[in-house]
Amino acid sequence: METLHAVAHWLALALEVIAIGIIGFGAAEALVGIARVAVRPGTSNDERRTVWLKFARWLVAAMTFQLGADLVNTSFDPTWDELGRLAVVAVVRTFLSFFLDREVEDTRRRQHGATTEP
Repeated sequence: METLHAVAHWLALALEVIAIGIIGFGAAEALVGIARVAVRPGTSNDERRTVWLKFARWLVAAMTFQLGADLVNTSFDPTWDELGRLAVVAVVRTFLSFFLDREVEDTRRRQHGATTEP
């Protein structure tokens, strides 16, 4: 059982490192995108919005890995603090994903000029 705890600890740590890497990569990409639209004349709001939507996708991906790490961490004798953290990450990730999907769909409709009825 102690070996399983050690494996779970290292797996959770690896998932957290992946989440941090994803956030770092997404932030770097967003900074480049922001700089690009800031210096280019005539940048549309949709182009600016696209930069933020891409960054939000990276955040959702990172939060998914963080959620996985929290699940692994709470799989053995969880505390109320750990369960609370897991719940908060799950709720924030769900809301971020929901609103991101809505924004992506709205942006897609604007870019294609389509007005589809739900």
